[in-house]
Parts: sequence; structure tokens; C-alpha cells
Amino acid sequence: MEVILLQKVNNLGSLGDKVTVKSGYGRNYLIPKKIAKAATEANVAEFEAMRAELESAAAAALALAEGRSAKVHGATVTIPAKAGDEGKLFGSVGTVDIVDALAAMDIEVDKKEIRMPEGAIRATGEYEIQVHLHTDVDATINVVVVPEQ
Repeated sequence: MEVILLQKVNNLGSLGDKVTVKSGYGRNYLIPKKIAKAATEANVAEFEAMRAELESAAAAALALAEGRSAKVHGATVTIPAKAGDEGKLFGSVGTVDIVDALAAMDIEVDKKEIRMPEGAIRATGEYEIQVHLHTDVDATINVVVVPEQ
């Protein structure tokens, strides 16, 4: 199935690219989320008419993400958690805990933007966590998990 991308998609293409995807991915994910349109002649003509508007919206979203990145990048968050003598946590520290700690510092981040490829944090210590703000903008924060007193 050929589709026209209405925004940049990681590992697929940029705004305006005509790409071939599997039918299920196109019909069930890209088109309903308004990330892409089927590459029919009518949709191609409609896209070309709206191209400048979509590009300016994409540039505005990128600028907003870069502004948020300047505020988020390098932030250090300390999260107290119940832990045993050896530093192993009773439970774990996940994305919701990190978002709550950032909100206490007046930094707004959605939990979907926190990237934890190794899963939840299960021991005390310092961790570098990626915050994915836009397809082109990532920021790094430091999360320090300390035992509760």
C-alpha cells in the first residue's frame, strides 16, 4: 500500500514522502492517526495544495520541542524510594514517578516521552534517561534514586 506521509515518522520517511507500507500498518495505524493518507491521485493533489501549511506546522512543532528541550536537558531529578540494605528497591521507579518528579520542578513532560529501554529502575543509584520530545529532538535527564529515610 502506498501512502503519503503527513508528518515525519522514524524509520519510515519525512513529510511529503510517498512510501510503501504493509496494508495493515497503513489502514490500522497511519491513516486513522492522520499520520498518512492513501496515495491516490486526489489525495496527492490535496496534499500538494496543503504542503506549505503542513511544513509550517511541522516547523512550529520542532521549534516548540527545541524550546522544551532547553528546559529539560540536563535536569537532575532525585526520587526517594523504599530500598533494602543492598540498594534493591521494594518496587520500582517508572515513567510516572519520573514525570511526577519533573512536574514538581515545573517541567512538563508526558509519560510517553520518557524512554526507558531497560525497563523500570529497580535499584538505587544514578541513571541517564532519554526524553523523546520530537522525532528530531531528544533530551537527557539524570535520575537519582535514593533510599527513603
